Amino acid sequence: MLETQPETQEKLYGTVLLKAKDIMDFTLAQESAPTLMDISRGTRIAKPTALKILHTLCAIGFMRRDPESRRFYLGTQLIPYATKATSSFEIRDVAFPALNKLRAATGETINLGALADNEVMLIEKLESPNSIKLKSVIGGRMHLYSSAMGKAILATFSPDQLNQYLEQTDLLPMTPNTLTSVSALKRNIQEIRNVGVAIDNEENEPEVFCIGTTIYKHDRLFGAFSISAPKYRVPQSHQAELIRQLLNTKHEIEDLI
Repeated sequence: MLETQPETQEKLYGTVLLKAKDIMDFTLAQESAPTLMDISRGTRIAKPTALKILHTLCAIGFMRRDPESRRFYLGTQLIPYATKATSSFEIRDVAFPALNKLRAATGETINLGALADNEVMLIEKLESPNSIKLKSVIGGRMHLYSSAMGKAILATFSPDQLNQYLEQTDLLPMTPNTLTSVSALKRNIQEIRNVGVAIDNEENEPEVFCIGTTIYKHDRLFGAFSISAPKYRVPQSHQAELIRQLLNTKHEIEDLI
């Protein structure tokens, strides 16, 4: 598994590095480029200290300062680091502990998928400890429009991306419950955007109920995951609790990215 951050501040070395990270995190979170005063107030770092750190960050290309507006921006030197991190990032390694915990809490099968050629490819499956096994296999693919993970992914698409997908895709019925109407699917996707959770109620496979959501951060889709169970094990009264556990796991994973 990938290493995570040290558990306690006492193990960390270099308070200036921590303050530099606070400054960069603050700048990243702003809708417009901040001034020195903004940064000092937002990070609670004294202006003289913040300015010294900013000068160093600018010197190494991690930040840049506009001489006219005196506002600070993240620097282009971060781009190759981001590119390298992205290419070596494995969402399975990051998500596995939280997904394993979710399986233990729910007692149901947990799936992890990634977008691949307008389909969902299953990249990890944690089987339910209960006796009934579902037929999906790692490396297998599912339609976006009929699966919980797929519909959650569609909810992250821009209007143009969604229309392009629908123009290229025949909405064929996988079961009698599959949404095969463009208008009905679009309404469902809007509901998913509102609540952050997609439900596949026997839409992809008969007698199988799935609840799915995405792993999405920094305007990037990292994947999606779902809880899958035989329909009879998911009465209406149990669905709210599964959704709560699903969203808690989503936040836990995204906090690590």
